Amino acid sequence: MSLRSIDPVENRRRMLAGELYYSFTPDLVADRRRCKVAGLEYSTHSISGDVPRRKLVELWNAVVRDTTPLPPVAATPEEDEDLFVDAPWVDGPFKADYGFNLKFGPNVYVNFNSTWLDTCTITVGARTLIGPNCSFFAATHPIDPAVRNGTRGPEGGKPIVVGEDCWFGGNCIVLPGVTIGRGVTVGAGSVVTKDVPDYVVVVGNPAKVIRKIEVGEPKAAVQVDVVAAPK
Repeated sequence: MSLRSIDPVENRRRMLAGELYYSFTPDLVADRRRCKVAGLEYSTHSISGDVPRRKLVELWNAVVRDTTPLPPVAATPEEDEDLFVDAPWVDGPFKADYGFNLKFGPNVYVNFNSTWLDTCTITVGARTLIGPNCSFFAATHPIDPAVRNGTRGPEGGKPIVVGEDCWFGGNCIVLPGVTIGRGVTVGAGSVVTKDVPDYVVVVGNPAKVIRKIEVGEPKAAVQVDVVAAPK
């Protein structure tokens, strides 16, 4: 069977639905190429720090194909930076398959060297912090090698959902189909293979709950008065 003969609309529907589909059809190869180019440009400027926050958000939106217009430019560079205080902040280098299946909430932070196999949707809740070298794999392959068949065979996927206010230590891996509850801490080096309830700490490979988190009232922000030194 030629991969060029596969109906691209039905194949894409199957991919997004988590069903077996063919990833090396011309349209999906082109989508991954687009994401690679956009991701490289974003990562380059993120690493170098040579562009203002507005430009970095614009480049990120190109990666995830978010066409929402940015707010008008503010009166000063500082005020303009403040307009994007809740935009996701992703440090480069960053790699994803498609980009458009990444759904990040407000005030998400992702440290460098993250990998996102977003065959299906990967959702990250607001205020979640992700350490360096973390990977989120929404893609999977058949176990039977005869079915898997290299790049000519089908593959699958399952969505990943991360709740609000989570924290991932460095070098964590999250596998397909996992839902992680709100307020979860994932210890460094953990491999999350199954769903995690709200407000717990999980560690290990496979990750297991080691404690519950007692959630207190948020502490009031401390007001600090800064007095300028005399000139």
